[in-house]
Amino acid sequence: MPDLQQNIDFLWILICSVLVFIMQAGFLLLETGLTRRKNSINVAIKNLADFCVTTVMFWAVGFALMFGATRAGWFGDTGFLVDFSVRDKMFSAFFLFQVMFCGAAVTIMSGAIAERMRFSSYLIAAFVVSGLIYPVFGHWAWGGVDEGATNGWLNSMGFVDFAGSSVVHSVGGWVSLAVLLIIGPRSGRFAPDGTPRRIRPSSLPTATLGVVFLFVGWLGFNGGSTLALNEQVAHIILNTVIAGSTGAISAGLLGQAVQNRLNVTQFMNGCLGGLVAVTASCFAVTTPVAALIGLVGGMIAILVEELLEYYRIDDAVGAIPVHLGAGIWGTLAVGLYGDLDILGTGLSRLEQIGVQLTGIAACAVWTLGVTYVLLTIVNRVHPLRVLVEHEGVGLNISEHGELEDYEIPGVTTPEGMPILHSNTDTDDRSLASDGDVFHVAER
Repeated sequence: MPDLQQNIDFLWILICSVLVFIMQAGFLLLETGLTRRKNSINVAIKNLADFCVTTVMFWAVGFALMFGATRAGWFGDTGFLVDFSVRDKMFSAFFLFQVMFCGAAVTIMSGAIAERMRFSSYLIAAFVVSGLIYPVFGHWAWGGVDEGATNGWLNSMGFVDFAGSSVVHSVGGWVSLAVLLIIGPRSGRFAPDGTPRRIRPSSLPTATLGVVFLFVGWLGFNGGSTLALNEQVAHIILNTVIAGSTGAISAGLLGQAVQNRLNVTQFMNGCLGGLVAVTASCFAVTTPVAALIGLVGGMIAILVEELLEYYRIDDAVGAIPVHLGAGIWGTLAVGLYGDLDILGTGLSRLEQIGVQLTGIAACAVWTLGVTYVLLTIVNRVHPLRVLVEHEGVGLNISEHGELEDYEIPGVTTPEGMPILHSNTDTDDRSLASDGDVFHVAER
């Protein structure tokens, strides 16, 4: 019977790993839909490339730093370049599940900095985050979780972050903020007087489909964090679904009240904000409390979006409001609403809130501070941002030499050749020759 339960748990972790991997497709669709077509290839390939980079770096370095034998609770120092052929199946499944989490944390950055960062610089940032930033904070908060222990200095104090409101989402949000502070907003995003200008998304249906994929992936994200198929799983998944739904509704109602219409992107980000917020506490709160956490998370995502605009910080897809804003709230909500008996830390309510605030502050100082310093140094040697001319023509062409074309029905050149529409975002167009094909291109 024990062997049967272990096999069931093994299968459950593998299924949840696949569900979390689906989130990569969700991020890809969401980001390509919310950005312009002239950058769609760049946005898409970044999502695939950062996962591949993350997998190799987490296998080589990150997993050891995060889950190796601890050095005074600060980082692990064993398990580099693991040979899984000599490890048992549960260990391998645990690694697979954790590398998906690391991939999600890195991919959060992709959407925030879209349409202006060099592809090579983005890969450097992915190396830094997956090989250092994420695993070190992960050790503080989750060290020893694979052994049922608390080896990190934060979780030894009683810090609780069940599935990663801070470890995954706030880390991704702080990294995104650090990069944006270095590279600045997209050209034309703000008028000279600071007035924000909307950059229209290329496909809201595509972005919406991305949110659906993310929602599905979240069921494995939270449900699999039990690391076993036990009686908690159904409750965790239901709390996740309820929180994501109340987050979307609260953001939609807020948009309706302020703008007298349903703002589509805010509705989507409210849904994601609710999911992020409940991720830390979904195992230790009642369903009505999960609904409240999601509802507040959805509103926080919208409020942080407005705050970023006020300070002229250009997050292309709203990643910081969703993952950082709602992530901070979700981490704090553990202390405010978590069942102390289920949390099992032995702390009082006020003590738990204090430890959660300590974890939030530690995440901010480590992730924002170290990322900003390291990438500022990189920026002096290898600029993070593309040239303004390359940004204008689009990163599909300037970074990859690729172009997405489609014929404009019934329109041809004087020679009878079809005219292809090529990722244009304004009505200021001119015909430009590209060998035997004519394109409508931006001036």
